[in-house]
Amino acid sequence: MNKLNDLLQELGISKVRLAKYLGVSRQMVYNYLELNDMNKWPKEKKILLYKLLDISEENGNKIENIKVTTDYLMSVENRLNQNVRKGNNGESYLDFKNLNKDSQQLLSNIINLIKDRLSDEKKGAESLNAFTYLYHMLQSMDNVPEIKYIFGYISKATGFTDPEEFKFNEDKQFIFEGIMFSALTLYNNGGASRSKLTETHRKFVQEIEKQKEEKLGRTQQLNTFKIQALKELGYTEINESNAAEFLEKLAEIESRSSIISAGEN
Repeated sequence: MNKLNDLLQELGISKVRLAKYLGVSRQMVYNYLELNDMNKWPKEKKILLYKLLDISEENGNKIENIKVTTDYLMSVENRLNQNVRKGNNGESYLDFKNLNKDSQQLLSNIINLIKDRLSDEKKGAESLNAFTYLYHMLQSMDNVPEIKYIFGYISKATGFTDPEEFKFNEDKQFIFEGIMFSALTLYNNGGASRSKLTETHRKFVQEIEKQKEEKLGRTQQLNTFKIQALKELGYTEINESNAAEFLEKLAEIESRSSIISAGEN
């Protein structure tokens, strides 16, 4: 890997440019270059690098044999620029124009990190499941504020953030982190087992099923109110011209239903 680092330096290829060429973050490039064997790189990235440097191990053309001439330098430069332009004009282009500089950098780092993990042949499936859960968490952040505290705790526990830093509600975040630390300490020290937590997990499952039933019941109720509102208004569908009237009627029916339910209780 020292030979590769020396070659990149001789060619004047910065970590930033190489990261753009490979489609990963700059930090990921540093991680790659710290590996002691190119075979430990993700196959896709290794092929891209070999293509850039015009390397073919089958033909004995290895990094150690490369002589940097003007023609070679220019050919590498052309391949580097061509691939970067292709990446910038590809179908996966994202519009960052409404984001500030810090937000753009963060989003770019997240996308590159996820892309790199998903392209790993050995851990692709596991990463897909993990990032699917992450996606669900991000979708739920507005309704579950504790998700932000979970992210904060992990960031602190892994050394990325000062443990005394509180970006959100300090009291709630402080309490949550204390509970998380206690729970994970119990988990990591073998103080918890499946047999001990069977009943707790059963209650967890029951609570989720109850929430699903309540949500389903609410959905069915809204569908009933929707049908009733259209019927009372004499409409068969909702459109732009009757949407306001429909919503007003829907609110009226919901209000009537609430009064009836209160009276029955």
